[in-house]
Formats: sequence, C-alpha cells, structure tokens
Amino acid sequence: MLPAPANAPTPDISSAPSADGVLSAWRANQAATGRGNPASDWAARSFLARWPRPQDWADQPLGARLDLAPSTMSLLMFLMIQGWLRPGWDWLVAKKLSSFWREVDGSRLEADMTRFCDTAVAIGFTEIQAKRAASQSVGRLLIQTGRPLESLTIGDLDELAAACRAREAATGQGWRHYRSALVCAHTVLFHLDIVEKPPEPAQQPDSFEARLADCHPNLRPAFIAYLERKLGTCHPKTVSSLATRLAHFGRFLAETDPGLVSLAGLGRQRHIEPYLNSIAHTVSVKTGRAITVADQDRRIRAVGNMLNEITEWGWDDAPTRKLIFRTDHPRKPRPLPRYVPVDADRRLTAALEASDYRLAADALLLARAVGLRIGELLDLELDCVHEICGHGAWLKVPLGKLDTERMVPLDDETVTLIDRICLTRSTGKPLPHPRTRRPTQFLFTHHGRRLSQSAVRKELARSADAAGIGHVTPHQLRHTYATALVNAGVSLQALMALLGHVSAEMSLRYAHLFDSTVRAEYERALNLAKDHIGAMPTPTGRPRIPVTPTNSCSGDNWRDAPAIKSRLAGGHCLRSPAQGACPYANICEHCPSFRTDTASIAVLAAQRVDTRALAADAEARGWIDEADRHRRLLDRLDTLIAQAEPG
Repeated sequence: MLPAPANAPTPDISSAPSADGVLSAWRANQAATGRGNPASDWAARSFLARWPRPQDWADQPLGARLDLAPSTMSLLMFLMIQGWLRPGWDWLVAKKLSSFWREVDGSRLEADMTRFCDTAVAIGFTEIQAKRAASQSVGRLLIQTGRPLESLTIGDLDELAAACRAREAATGQGWRHYRSALVCAHTVLFHLDIVEKPPEPAQQPDSFEARLADCHPNLRPAFIAYLERKLGTCHPKTVSSLATRLAHFGRFLAETDPGLVSLAGLGRQRHIEPYLNSIAHTVSVKTGRAITVADQDRRIRAVGNMLNEITEWGWDDAPTRKLIFRTDHPRKPRPLPRYVPVDADRRLTAALEASDYRLAADALLLARAVGLRIGELLDLELDCVHEICGHGAWLKVPLGKLDTERMVPLDDETVTLIDRICLTRSTGKPLPHPRTRRPTQFLFTHHGRRLSQSAVRKELARSADAAGIGHVTPHQLRHTYATALVNAGVSLQALMALLGHVSAEMSLRYAHLFDSTVRAEYERALNLAKDHIGAMPTPTGRPRIPVTPTNSCSGDNWRDAPAIKSRLAGGHCLRSPAQGACPYANICEHCPSFRTDTASIAVLAAQRVDTRALAADAEARGWIDEADRHRRLLDRLDTLIAQAEPG
C-alpha cells in the first residue's frame, strides 16, 4: 500500500522574517540540535549583514554564490529547508548538500521526504538508493520550486536535468548520479499518481532526420517521407531497421553521385549495380569483419522494397522502371538452430540458480523452460498462468514477433518458478503496454519499471561466463527447448503450437537436427560396409571405442568410453549416444524368472561395482535417463545378492 499524501503548506519567500528574526530562528535550531560554533555564527551574521533579504543573494552570479565560506553552509541549509531561500538550479547541482537529512528532521519537508522514500522502497529500491535519490533529486526540487511533493511536475524534473547538462557543458563534470536519481524520482512520482507517465527508456532512438543526416541531401526528404509512411503499418523497430539500411544506400549515393536530383534519376548500371557490388565487400563498423550474407540480403531487400512501393504508390520521384530483381539477392545460408549442449545447459542452469540478480536470472530460466522469445518473455503479464480443469497449468504467451498468441503447458517446477518471480518482482501501479498503451501489470518489473532486454542479456552473459560455456544468446535458450522436444519425439504439429510458428518450414529446421530415419539408414549402410571391408581404423590405429579389458598401461578402459555402457555377465556393451539406450540392456537381471546362487555372488558384486561407476559416468555426461537405468540395476543387484547369500 503506497503512503498517503502528507504535504506541508507552501512557504512564501516574501513572508520570511527580518535578518534578526532569521538569525534568532537559526540559532534556536542550532541549539535544539546540539550544534553551533563561533565560526558558523560569525559567517551567519556576516551573510545576513550583507544580504538582509537572503533571496537577494540568489541573484548573484554562480561564481559569487560558490565563493561563500564553507561555514556559511549551515545557515543556507536552514534557509532552504524553511522555504526562505531558493538558491537556483545551477547552485543546487554544483553543491553537495551534506547536511540535508540532518536539517530535514522535524522540518516542513520531513513528511514529503518520508513518503517518497517509503514508496521507493515499496517498489523495489533499497533504503540507501531511496535516500540517495531523495536528496539528489526530490529534495532539490522541493527547495527550488517551494511546492510540496504532490505538486511536482515532469517539467520540474526537466529543469533539474537541464541544469545538470549545463553544468556538464561548462565544467566537463558528468551527471550520472543525478540522472539515476531523476529516473528514480520520476518512477516514484508515477507510482504515487503525481505524474501521469513513467520515465521513458534511457536510450531513445534518434529522429529520422538525425539518422539520415549524412545521406544524399536531395534524396533525404524522400527517405524520411517513406519511413514515416511505413510507421503507419509496421512496428517501430521494423521501421528503425529500415532507416539503418536506407542510410547505407543514401551515403553510398552521396559519395558516388553528388549531382543526383531525385530517386527518379536512379539507373541500374550507374547506381544499383555498383551498390550491389559494394555490399559484397562491406565491413561492419562494430566487428571489423565483412557483413554476413543475411545482412547483405536485408540491405538489398530494404532498398528494393522502397523503390517498388513508392512506384506502386505513384510518387512523383519514383523510378520509371524496376531496378532490383530476384537474382540480385545473394543465396542465404541455412544454418541449423544453435542449441546449448546438454552438459553446458546444466552448468548454465546452475549458474542462473546461483545468481544474485534473481529477477533477470529467473526470467532466463523461464525462457529456457517454455521456449519464449525475449520480447514475448518481457511482455508476459502478471495473470499469464491459467489453470484449466483436468488439463493442468498453461502459460498464455502474448502477441510477439509474429503477432500471434499461444498457450504453452507448464509443469509443476515451472509453476513454482513463476510463483518465485511474483515474489521477486516490484509492485506498483500498472504500466502502459508498448502495443496498446493500456495500463498493464507486467510479470517482470524491477524498481517500478519493466525489466529491460539489456538487463536480461547482461545477466545471461555473466552466468554463461560463470558456467564456462562462452557466449550464449537468449534465443539459443529457445533453440535448446525446441531441440529437447524434437529429441523426445514431439510431433511437428505440437512443435509448431509450442513455439508459435505459423509455418511448418520454421519448425522443420529443428527436425533436421536429429532425424531418426537418417540415423537408422546411416547405421544400416555402415554395418553393410563393415561386413565387406571391416572396421575403419582411427588415426592412432586403435578402435575409437575400446573393446579390450582395462589396461592401466595403455589407458584403454571401457568404463571411460564416451558411449552408453552396460556391464554383462560375460563382457560389456558399448553403444553410440545417438543410438540411445538399448531396450534389452540388463533385461535378464530384471526378469522375474532370473535365479542366482552363492557361486554367482562374485560376478554380481563385480557387476555392481561397474554399474555404480557407470551411473556416475552417465550423470556427469548429462545422460539422466541412462543414470537412472543404472541406479535401478543397482537396486536389483542388491536384491539378487541378498537372495543369493546364505541365510
């Protein structure tokens, strides 16, 4: 529950007492708080003798105001807190108000400052963060405006921010701490219903004019008009990507043909073909390497679509003929989905479970558990879990990349994870939805704002580094989820529904990873080949999977082989991991007709030792089902040995 308003009356500077009255009130305050010394008393008398009306001092140049003796600060703080002095934004951002909280206690500002701090803590800030933001932003706002907390506006925040920027321009001193405090203040004021809108993201995209500033000047108006037209039918991020790609084309034309008048003057041989050739050799400014074939195709497609569309729309400066054709697009590679291998997936999960940034780590664990895109993940609403009678819990995934909604089944562990997220997220009033602008309670909120993609990506990078698995992207967690489903034999239709794919082609990419039919045909052909020519030698001349008993000199130990292993009475079995566990492995030991006696105890005991080692080996390799199979065999061997031992 957010604190109720408790505002002090707005003071009037003109009602400030005389210099003698101010001095008496200040001395009384000093005595009541156990402070005061001859130096500060002398400084106070000197200040009031020179400026009997303290507000006259605020009209002095900033340099003169900053030249006051440090011992005068006690009087200035008292005057500001009482509302008898407004020193100016420039002075407030240039000075450290070190005694602020000491002066606030028992003053007219105490109720407002307490209300602000309590609300900041309620939406997830720590007490230290709340007090720091209160003194650096709201305290200065209350002093300079002379208004109570309830009457502050976004314009007041902007004035303080403008003073910080002016100070940076004049002195070179940054204002990172002020910026963080202002964002916190804006967020808290929003949740207190004092301002209508929450703070915008720190990184706002530049205008089209700024992004196309170095393009061909004669073509820039047409590019901007086209992008503004596309905003009516496309997602803003899509149009932003178009602006980036059209900017490359605009810069190329500015360099190669400065005299070009309009897009109608574009020629295939003079402009388009040289541009296509240049794209093939373009180097990324971020990586220093050649851009990918997919990026080449996106740049060509953006230019081709623009030229085709403005021709269809009948623009006056549209080209008179088609300039970019299907054969101009490079053939794009078709890489397989980049999933995280089983052992790396387990280490990453452990690193995320151990993270201190619980909200971002749990967001990644949820993305891995249900295969969400990062945009879908952060758009989840607080009531996203639906209990369906007889069918368990389901997650409602909101409109995402393909503008489709879907329902994904949840297991008990994932429901528990979502419950933990609900306890970790910060509370507060609903936030505007990025699509509809309707007030929405999102699942992932931090410090009263939506969790950002950059925060999630940074947490994934940190956890991947801690797990020692290299760079991982959030989308790889989705690939890992889909790969696990394919390995488990899920149908194509179910895979499409779970991933939110609108075409079978999108889901078939995962089916190409592990095709059991291809594997079976490969093994059949390989066995036929071996029957004719024998086993293929390895580079060392030894079989790839050892088949000899343990030999400490050579290091060949069948128990250490990277294969699915079973101990048999007369030997052992080795299978490739891709073959899966043998359905007949140790079937005799589990058979109800199986009998043994004391003569076989030694063999069973040796089998038990090997099986324990095989269970540990399978668990270390991430073969959970295989490890469980060995443990079941251990239990069965214990029973058989107990039955065989003499009573």
